[in-house]
Amino acid sequence: MTDAYQQDGQYLDHAFDGVLTRRVLAFVIDYMLIAVLLVPAWVILFFFSILTLGLGFMLYPVSFFIVAGLYFALTLSSERQATPGMQVMDLTMERDDGRRIDFSIAVVHVIAFWVINSVLTPFLLLAGLFTSRKRLIHDMLLGTCMMRASATFR
Repeated sequence: MTDAYQQDGQYLDHAFDGVLTRRVLAFVIDYMLIAVLLVPAWVILFFFSILTLGLGFMLYPVSFFIVAGLYFALTLSSERQATPGMQVMDLTMERDDGRRIDFSIAVVHVIAFWVINSVLTPFLLLAGLFTSRKRLIHDMLLGTCMMRASATFR
């Protein structure tokens, strides 16, 4: 558990101050980093394609999803439970039950974000305006929430 909890298990209000704005800015930072990571991935994929006599070229259309999926899964399941963009914006992701976010939850979280975002594009962020802990739809489905890292104790 974190110190963002009160005695009755409720989160303190300051843990969610500005979370939605910070989350959008963290999203932009993370996707800029993913764009940078795609360049060496494409170089490696090019040499892999030569070794496999061209079969590796079929991975180029899905290379973004592979790189981004690994980026989010590895960083969200790390010790800080935050991507580099989230760390810059003073955010961390927590589970409702207090356990750590593992690799599988992080993978499902990013896949759920992509699927829900492709179906409900503008409404994904609007849900955060009306929920008590500024949670988005995929956060509610997976039992996670985004909060200020400075409000947590690690």
